[in-house]
Amino acid sequence: MSGRGHGIWVSARIRADVPTLWAYTQDTPRHERWDVRFGRIRPTGDGAFTYRRFGVAGTGTHRGDRELPDGGATSALSFACGNPLSPIESGAGFWRYRPDGDATRFETGYDYVPRYRAIDRVFRPLMAWGTAWSFDRLRLWVERGVTPEVTTAVALLDVALRCVLVVTTVLLVASWAASAAGLVAGGVAVAIALGSPPSPWTPAARRTTWSWRPHASNSRTHQERTVQ
Repeated sequence: MSGRGHGIWVSARIRADVPTLWAYTQDTPRHERWDVRFGRIRPTGDGAFTYRRFGVAGTGTHRGDRELPDGGATSALSFACGNPLSPIESGAGFWRYRPDGDATRFETGYDYVPRYRAIDRVFRPLMAWGTAWSFDRLRLWVERGVTPEVTTAVALLDVALRCVLVVTTVLLVASWAASAAGLVAGGVAVAIALGSPPSPWTPAARRTTWSWRPHASNSRTHQERTVQ
Protein backbone atom coordinates (compact mmCIF):
# COMPACT_ATOMS: atom_id res chain seq x y z
CA MET A 1 0.00 0.00 0.00
CA SER A 2 1.53 3.32 -1.00
CA GLY A 3 0.99 6.15 1.45
CA ARG A 4 -0.03 9.02 -0.81
CA GLY A 5 -2.48 6.81 -2.71
CA HIS A 6 -4.65 6.56 0.38
CA GLY A 7 -7.49 8.88 1.27
CA ILE A 8 -5.59 10.18 4.30
CA TRP A 9 -1.82 10.12 4.67
CA VAL A 10 0.29 11.45 7.57
CA SER A 11 4.01 11.28 8.24
CA ALA A 12 5.99 12.44 11.28
CA ARG A 13 9.67 12.15 12.18
CA ILE A 14 10.02 11.08 15.81
CA ARG A 15 13.37 10.82 17.59
CA ALA A 16 13.14 7.23 18.82
CA ASP A 17 14.12 3.83 17.46
CA VAL A 18 11.57 1.52 15.84
CA PRO A 19 11.09 -0.80 18.89
CA THR A 20 10.39 2.17 21.17
CA LEU A 21 7.88 3.75 18.82
CA TRP A 22 6.30 0.35 18.21
CA ALA A 23 5.70 0.00 21.95
CA TYR A 24 4.04 3.42 22.22
CA THR A 25 1.73 2.78 19.28
CA GLN A 26 0.93 -0.94 19.47
CA ASP A 27 0.26 -1.07 23.21
CA THR A 28 -3.49 -0.47 23.53
CA PRO A 29 -3.53 1.55 26.80
CA ARG A 30 -0.88 3.91 25.41
CA HIS A 31 -2.43 4.12 21.94
CA GLU A 32 -5.79 5.35 23.20
CA ARG A 33 -4.07 8.08 25.23
CA TRP A 34 -2.40 9.89 22.33
CA ASP A 35 -4.73 9.16 19.39
CA VAL A 36 -7.59 11.68 19.42
CA ARG A 37 -9.57 9.52 16.99
CA PHE A 38 -10.21 6.89 19.68
CA GLY A 39 -11.67 7.27 23.14
CA ARG A 40 -11.38 3.63 24.13
CA ILE A 41 -9.87 0.54 22.49
CA ARG A 42 -10.48 -2.97 23.81
CA PRO A 43 -8.96 -6.17 22.34
CA THR A 44 -11.48 -8.99 21.94
CA GLY A 45 -9.11 -11.79 20.86
CA ASP A 46 -7.59 -13.17 17.64
CA GLY A 47 -6.49 -9.73 16.49
CA ALA A 48 -9.98 -8.22 16.81
CA PHE A 49 -10.84 -5.16 18.88
CA THR A 50 -13.62 -2.69 19.60
CA TYR A 51 -13.23 1.08 19.69
CA ARG A 52 -15.45 3.86 20.94
CA ARG A 53 -15.55 7.64 20.60
CA PHE A 54 -18.32 9.92 21.86
CA GLY A 55 -20.50 6.89 22.62
CA VAL A 56 -20.26 5.50 19.08
CA ALA A 57 -18.68 2.03 18.95
CA GLY A 58 -17.02 0.20 16.07
CA THR A 59 -15.01 -2.94 15.45
CA GLY A 60 -11.59 -3.57 13.98
CA THR A 61 -9.34 -6.43 12.95
CA HIS A 62 -5.57 -6.49 13.04
CA ARG A 63 -4.41 -7.75 9.63
CA GLY A 64 -0.84 -8.60 10.53
CA ASP A 65 2.64 -7.14 10.86
CA ARG A 66 5.61 -7.29 8.53
CA GLU A 67 9.28 -6.48 9.11
CA LEU A 68 10.98 -4.47 6.38
CA PRO A 69 14.51 -5.03 4.99
CA ASP A 70 15.62 -1.60 6.25
CA GLY A 71 14.82 -2.50 9.86
CA GLY A 72 11.39 -0.92 9.79
CA ALA A 73 7.99 -2.52 10.03
CA THR A 74 4.37 -2.21 8.96
CA SER A 75 1.11 -2.99 10.72
CA ALA A 76 -2.25 -3.23 8.92
CA LEU A 77 -5.86 -3.24 10.09
CA SER A 78 -9.46 -2.93 8.92
CA PHE A 79 -12.40 -1.34 10.75
CA ALA A 80 -16.15 -0.86 10.48
CA CYS A 81 -19.05 0.75 12.31
CA GLY A 82 -22.73 -0.05 11.88
CA ASN A 83 -23.98 2.83 14.02
CA PRO A 84 -25.82 5.41 11.84
CA LEU A 85 -24.31 8.16 14.00
CA SER A 86 -20.86 7.29 12.68
CA PRO A 87 -19.71 9.13 9.52
CA ILE A 88 -17.65 6.02 8.64
CA GLU A 89 -19.05 2.71 7.39
CA SER A 90 -15.84 0.72 6.93
CA GLY A 91 -12.20 1.20 6.04
CA ALA A 92 -8.64 -0.09 6.16
CA GLY A 93 -5.15 1.27 6.61
CA PHE A 94 -1.62 0.75 7.86
CA TRP A 95 1.10 2.13 10.07
CA ARG A 96 4.65 2.12 8.73
CA TYR A 97 7.85 2.58 10.75
CA ARG A 98 10.96 3.63 8.77
CA PRO A 99 14.40 4.14 10.36
CA ASP A 100 15.59 7.69 9.65
CA GLY A 101 19.00 8.39 11.20
CA ASP A 102 18.52 8.86 14.94
CA ALA A 103 14.75 8.83 14.49
CA THR A 104 11.87 6.86 13.00
CA ARG A 105 9.62 8.11 10.22
CA PHE A 106 6.14 7.14 11.42
CA GLU A 107 3.55 7.06 8.63
CA THR A 108 -0.06 6.09 8.18
CA GLY A 109 -2.21 5.68 5.12
CA TYR A 110 -5.89 4.84 5.36
CA ASP A 111 -9.20 5.29 3.63
CA TYR A 112 -12.81 4.57 4.46
CA VAL A 113 -16.28 4.42 2.93
CA PRO A 114 -18.23 7.46 4.13
CA ARG A 115 -21.79 6.93 5.37
CA TYR A 116 -22.91 10.42 4.33
CA ARG A 117 -21.19 12.02 1.36
CA ALA A 118 -22.13 15.60 2.18
CA ILE A 119 -20.88 15.32 5.77
CA ASP A 120 -17.66 13.68 4.61
CA ARG A 121 -16.63 16.82 2.74
CA VAL A 122 -16.10 18.39 6.16
CA PHE A 123 -15.37 15.30 8.23
CA ARG A 124 -12.55 13.93 6.06
CA PRO A 125 -10.20 16.94 6.30
CA LEU A 126 -10.94 17.07 10.03
CA MET A 127 -9.94 13.40 10.32
CA ALA A 128 -6.72 14.13 8.43
CA TRP A 129 -5.95 17.10 10.67
CA GLY A 130 -6.81 15.09 13.81
CA THR A 131 -4.50 12.29 12.75
CA ALA A 132 -1.66 14.73 12.12
CA TRP A 133 -2.30 16.51 15.44
CA SER A 134 -2.27 13.15 17.23
CA PHE A 135 1.05 12.20 15.62
CA ASP A 136 2.65 15.36 16.99
CA ARG A 137 1.05 14.68 20.35
CA LEU A 138 2.74 11.26 20.25
CA ARG A 139 6.05 12.89 19.29
CA LEU A 140 5.95 15.19 22.31
CA TRP A 141 5.30 12.21 24.56
CA VAL A 142 8.11 10.08 23.12
CA GLU A 143 10.72 12.82 22.69
CA ARG A 144 10.03 15.14 25.63
CA GLY A 145 8.20 12.89 28.06
CA VAL A 146 5.20 15.24 28.11
CA THR A 147 2.13 13.05 28.54
CA PRO A 148 -0.89 13.37 26.21
CA GLU A 149 -3.01 14.61 29.10
CA VAL A 150 -0.61 17.49 29.73
CA THR A 151 -0.28 18.42 26.06
CA THR A 152 -4.07 18.44 25.74
CA ALA A 153 -4.30 20.89 28.65
CA VAL A 154 -1.58 23.05 27.09
CA ALA A 155 -3.40 23.00 23.74
CA LEU A 156 -6.68 24.08 25.35
CA LEU A 157 -4.89 26.88 27.20
CA ASP A 158 -3.27 27.98 23.94
CA VAL A 159 -6.66 28.15 22.20
CA ALA A 160 -8.18 30.02 25.15
CA LEU A 161 -5.42 32.65 25.16
CA ARG A 162 -5.78 33.20 21.41
CA CYS A 163 -9.55 33.59 21.76
CA VAL A 164 -9.12 36.09 24.58
CA LEU A 165 -6.71 38.10 22.44
CA VAL A 166 -9.09 38.12 19.47
CA VAL A 167 -12.13 39.09 21.57
CA THR A 168 -10.20 41.81 23.37
CA THR A 169 -8.97 43.15 20.06
CA VAL A 170 -12.47 43.21 18.59
CA LEU A 171 -13.75 45.16 21.59
CA LEU A 172 -10.90 47.67 21.39
CA VAL A 173 -11.35 48.14 17.65
CA ALA A 174 -15.07 48.66 18.17
CA SER A 175 -14.31 51.44 20.65
CA TRP A 176 -11.76 52.97 18.26
CA ALA A 177 -13.87 52.52 15.15
CA ALA A 178 -13.13 56.02 13.93
CA SER A 179 -9.39 55.59 14.39
CA ALA A 180 -7.24 54.27 11.56
CA ALA A 181 -4.52 53.46 14.07
CA GLY A 182 -7.00 51.36 16.04
CA LEU A 183 -7.95 49.36 12.95
CA VAL A 184 -4.31 48.73 12.08
CA ALA A 185 -3.49 47.69 15.64
CA GLY A 186 -6.51 45.41 15.66
CA GLY A 187 -5.51 43.74 12.42
CA VAL A 188 -2.00 43.15 13.70
CA ALA A 189 -3.27 41.68 16.98
CA VAL A 190 -5.65 39.29 15.20
CA ALA A 191 -2.88 38.22 12.81
CA ILE A 192 -0.61 37.46 15.78
CA ALA A 193 -3.36 35.55 17.59
CA LEU A 194 -4.23 33.38 14.59
CA GLY A 195 -0.86 33.07 12.90
CA SER A 196 1.71 32.79 15.68
CA PRO A 197 3.31 29.36 15.99
CA PRO A 198 2.31 27.01 18.82
CA SER A 199 4.52 26.62 21.84
CA PRO A 200 7.05 23.73 21.83
CA TRP A 201 4.73 21.81 24.18
CA THR A 202 1.55 22.29 22.13
CA PRO A 203 0.70 19.56 19.59
CA ALA A 204 0.46 20.94 16.07
CA ALA A 205 -0.50 19.24 12.81
CA ARG A 206 1.78 21.69 10.98
CA ARG A 207 4.83 19.86 12.35
CA THR A 208 3.88 16.77 10.34
CA THR A 209 3.36 16.14 6.64
CA TRP A 210 -0.24 15.28 5.82
CA SER A 211 -2.69 15.11 2.96
CA TRP A 212 -6.19 13.90 2.20
CA ARG A 213 -8.15 12.82 -0.84
CA PRO A 214 -11.92 12.49 -1.15
CA HIS A 215 -13.23 8.93 -1.41
CA ALA A 216 -13.85 7.85 -5.00
CA SER A 217 -17.60 7.85 -4.36
CA ASN A 218 -17.48 11.51 -3.32
CA SER A 219 -15.45 13.21 -5.98
CA ARG A 220 -12.73 12.74 -8.56
CA THR A 221 -11.05 15.93 -7.52
CA HIS A 222 -7.93 15.86 -5.39
CA GLN A 223 -7.69 18.00 -2.29
CA GLU A 224 -4.33 18.05 -0.54
CA ARG A 225 -2.63 19.98 2.19
CA THR A 226 1.02 19.27 2.93
CA VAL A 227 2.97 20.83 5.80
CA GLN A 228 6.62 20.15 6.58
